[in-house]
Amino acid sequence: MSSPAAQAKTTPKPEGRLRSWTRKHGFQVSVLVPVLSLGFIFVYGFIAYSGRVSISRWQGILPNLKVADPWYSVYDKLIHTARFQADLRNIFIFTALLLLFAILLGLALALLIHNALVASGFFRTVFLLPYALSFIVTGVVWRWIFTPSTGANAILKHVGIDPGPKWITDPTVAGDVSAALEKVIPGADFIQIKMGIPLAIIPVVIAASWQLGGFAMANFLAALGTIPPELHEAASLDGASTMQYYRKVVLPLLRPAVMVVVVLLGHIALKSFDLVYAMVGQGPGFATDVPGLFVFDTMFRAGKYNTGAAASIVMFVLVAIVVLPYLHRNFVKEEK
Repeated sequence: MSSPAAQAKTTPKPEGRLRSWTRKHGFQVSVLVPVLSLGFIFVYGFIAYSGRVSISRWQGILPNLKVADPWYSVYDKLIHTARFQADLRNIFIFTALLLLFAILLGLALALLIHNALVASGFFRTVFLLPYALSFIVTGVVWRWIFTPSTGANAILKHVGIDPGPKWITDPTVAGDVSAALEKVIPGADFIQIKMGIPLAIIPVVIAASWQLGGFAMANFLAALGTIPPELHEAASLDGASTMQYYRKVVLPLLRPAVMVVVVLLGHIALKSFDLVYAMVGQGPGFATDVPGLFVFDTMFRAGKYNTGAAASIVMFVLVAIVVLPYLHRNFVKEEK
């Protein structure tokens, strides 16, 4: 049995352990602590401050952080505003159509490139190139294409179709279900707009799908590259056709990639501002207006900071609804 003196020599002192840990991890801590502190302040701190402003009486240049009476009155007024109701309708429709078109386009391009025998690298670059452009550039170009007096209508007129569609100037809302909602959902009579698909937003969806389809393609190509070629050989030996192989083998294996694309493109769509601003703006009868434009106009043009902050918090909640379940599924459940 060792003596107390021998144990004291073999057991490191707390000061020695601390000095050793500091020597080993001191640089990482000195880098991470400032970064995490600044991130916490400029992300979560500003989100909290926006939430505080959203329940205040701040309208005008001078700050007024006194709590409104009642505190939720700003949100209540916001949800009863016809323009913001149109914004929520538009952003939900825009997001759903963008996800549908971009995923289908990206999947089709990925399958074509994956099975291409020659020049696959060239076509991959060509189809991914639009994603490198600014949304402002995309909006300006596609605005010219979908202006009724130029672009697409000039081609249609040349082949004998005149007048052509109104495109981004069309105020029509197709498939209005407002009356049905009032019968099914109690209290839905506060809706002041037509709950349908604004036709003017479809050109914006086309422009966004053109730009983001390459991003979806890149994700699907990466997923296709992980599928062992032996599966194709085994399916062929079992008598499966090409369509059956892709439908029953490839598509199920692409589900994780589809979820990634849905989350990434979904939160981009919900935060849309620059593409819509450059391409069409509010549109006829707020047919293409989105919450991002509402926040910009309300805060920096009308000076209603509490209303603009409330709209930004609504945007934050919408994005969180899309992102948080994915993060929970990938990080929390995997640890268990």
